[in-house]
Amino acid sequence: MTNRLAKTKSLYLRKHAENPIDWWPWCDEALATAKAQDKPIFLSIGYSSCHWCTVMEGEAFSDQAIADYMNANFLPIKVDREERPDIDSIYMQALQMMTGQGGWPLNAFLSPEDLVPFFAGTYFPLEPKYNRPGFLQVLQALRNYYDTEKDDLRERKAVIVESLLTSAVLQGEANQEAQEGELLQKGWETNTGVITPNQYGNSFPMIPYAELALRGTRFNFPSRYDGKVSTQRGLDLALGGIYDHVAGGFHRYTVDPTWTVPHFEKMLYDNGQIVEYLANLWSAGVEEPAFKRAVAGTIAWLQREMTAPEGYFYAAQDADSFTTPEEQEPEEGAFYVWSYAELEQLLTTAELTELQQQFTVTPKGNFEGKIVLQRRQPGILSATVESALGKLFVARYGSTADALDIFAPARDNQEAKSANWPGRIPSVTDTKMIVAWNSLMISGLARAAAVFSESLYLDIAAKAANFILEHQFIDGRFHRLNYQGEATVLAQSEDYALFIKALLDLQAAQPENRFWLEKAIALQQQFDEFLWSVELGGYFNTASDASQDLIVRERSYADNATPSANGVAIANLVRLSLLTDDLHYLDLAEAGLKAFKSIMSSAPQACPSLFTALDWYRNSTLIRSTTEQINTLIGQYLPTTAFSVVANLPDNSVGLVCQGLKCLPSANTVEMLLQQVQQSQNRA
Repeated sequence: MTNRLAKTKSLYLRKHAENPIDWWPWCDEALATAKAQDKPIFLSIGYSSCHWCTVMEGEAFSDQAIADYMNANFLPIKVDREERPDIDSIYMQALQMMTGQGGWPLNAFLSPEDLVPFFAGTYFPLEPKYNRPGFLQVLQALRNYYDTEKDDLRERKAVIVESLLTSAVLQGEANQEAQEGELLQKGWETNTGVITPNQYGNSFPMIPYAELALRGTRFNFPSRYDGKVSTQRGLDLALGGIYDHVAGGFHRYTVDPTWTVPHFEKMLYDNGQIVEYLANLWSAGVEEPAFKRAVAGTIAWLQREMTAPEGYFYAAQDADSFTTPEEQEPEEGAFYVWSYAELEQLLTTAELTELQQQFTVTPKGNFEGKIVLQRRQPGILSATVESALGKLFVARYGSTADALDIFAPARDNQEAKSANWPGRIPSVTDTKMIVAWNSLMISGLARAAAVFSESLYLDIAAKAANFILEHQFIDGRFHRLNYQGEATVLAQSEDYALFIKALLDLQAAQPENRFWLEKAIALQQQFDEFLWSVELGGYFNTASDASQDLIVRERSYADNATPSANGVAIANLVRLSLLTDDLHYLDLAEAGLKAFKSIMSSAPQACPSLFTALDWYRNSTLIRSTTEQINTLIGQYLPTTAFSVVANLPDNSVGLVCQGLKCLPSANTVEMLLQQVQQSQNRA
């Protein structure tokens, strides 16, 4: 017997379709029913590749006693955070206010009349353990509280609402005396410190922080941090166990500070950002062979496993997979790890010996008796080791990499267990298309194409971008998701901001092609119409006509696993002003930075992308030159530079360099042009 979620398109929601809990999707009918029946709402938010979401689904949400009590006393609603990041953002803030920390699954209890949360948590075990109460105890206590403590409930909700509203309007005074240059230096210093290697905790890519750290190296700011921290982040990523050295692609994060053992899901958004970052490191002069290998391997994985026939990119691959079709539950990392005995069986003695010299391979392993491959040093891998990795690829996929153009995804656990796989049973792939995440990969591909002169990368990016342009508009409005050809859910600020950036990045890789710029201009107009805050500045998360069921309308400024929408959007506005000579864009960028100046001053560690936008605003540079001349420059690291192809230049000139609102004398040599560009980009 299935519940309502069986009819939804979300893989995450459908994973709960056979729960005995009478789940609703988030919809007007569900909210109205809760209010009519005076039932508190149990809101549970997660995503398909979330490990602890999967654990809770198999434990508490599959328990009949919990379901009976839940169905009688609450109205349970499931939300896929990848579909509705606006809902997730609000209740994640509430969770962090209540507990001091966040994470998924996000489980919140809401008052039905106003949707204000009065309690929230993450994973609740079936039985009391891990110093946490059993889930049934939690439900019973909270229903009793809701029924008997109405005064305290009202006071508690009032505090939450006030905090959410205060956060939404960003109350607080910026240091008006602080100059923009000082603010930029403070932002660089603080955020470089965030990614400085430490000896504790998990290791996340945190690319918005790494990108800002790399940008700041050109200023030679005095700092207690080593400016090489951005290079170290690239090495950790390209050499560590977070990278799949056998088949390409980056895992979500590692559970240790040594970048060794990953949490094995692969998310499109991480991979797009990392590809762009490694390409930027290379263009900045850090030509480490491991960077180029990781970029090429990741794009090969993208083509093989993450690209739909129509050209768009899938969202994610799970961390868990089955080792046999008979298993009831998948194992974390099973698709990716190796036993020492397997390596002895698959490789020659010489191959295994050399693999041990270049990777952390020991009989005891480094992950529950198994081996996660991690490189010991940078450089070029030997032919012997590449041969060994090729054999491991065959063992995993049942074919050589050269012969395997497409590896069809397993779209759910049943497909994974029932298909006749020639190698291992793969992880489940979430095949939905998310505009924001596709945009991050398009940007990565466009940058890698320019840096490594690989036209194939640009072709892949252009095909994905064209799919979005052709399929994500309904009645002229931009939409966020696509399920097997059907667009759905109005686009949110991150979709607009990141896709406009992707279009501008495609234009930067092909400056003579104005098609991408024209599409960016048209989409920016819609973004401004429906999401710009005239009163406060900056962009709301959701459109003006799609926010009726939200208790607050937020303007996201914080960077998380993806860059903040407002940080990216403001940088886009500066780029558009350079490429169009339309100062309206610059006015909006200035208003956006002013709107977030208080948070940039008081909590710079929260918003590295806003400092990247400030860098664009202060150091914006436009090069006007011929196609031939610009093509020699686009692969260099010029992080606040836009390119415009012009047919006519002054006599004996190779190009014009413009700084914001003024242009420098025309350069008559390439050396002079580069000198002007470098000076222009370092005005801070």
